[in-house]
Amino acid sequence: MKKLLVILIAFLAFAACKKKITELPAVTQTGANTFGAKVNGSLWVPQGFGPIPANDILEARMIGRDIIINARNFASSPNETEFELRINDVNAPGTYLLNTDVVHPANNVSYAYYVKRNITPDNEWLTSSASTGSVTISKVDTVNWIVSGTFQFDMLNIYNAPQPLSVTEGRFDIKVQ
Repeated sequence: MKKLLVILIAFLAFAACKKKITELPAVTQTGANTFGAKVNGSLWVPQGFGPIPANDILEARMIGRDIIINARNFASSPNETEFELRINDVNAPGTYLLNTDVVHPANNVSYAYYVKRNITPDNEWLTSSASTGSVTISKVDTVNWIVSGTFQFDMLNIYNAPQPLSVTEGRFDIKVQ
């Protein structure tokens, strides 16, 4: 029984360790399933809890010509953060603006959304006509199902207006599900 307890404590201590992020993933176009950005200057990438990966921490879907990307970070569990990028009417590589007022979730416009939550949302940010940005799609491959690109935008907190969020040096290279 004592051995089992020691093993269990060691496992929990190991599982609680979070991986230190030292750089953003490289900008690629191979379907490497990467996503990263600087959020107010701090590095952000999708992460599971400790050594146990969470399901669907990074996913991309295409619905018609719309691309929806979700990236989640559970490394500070029970607190988590998530990005959602929705780019509507993608017909070719190019730059798509995020400059429309929306209520999340919206199905007919392009936007970026970021949330911090502990079971329920604590804070949510959205791009808008006042806080804008763009997503540059560098690759849309509907044969191998790959979407790649870069992004940057400013966002306003929908609960606490004086808390802006700046997202820079964003990049993604994802296999579409």
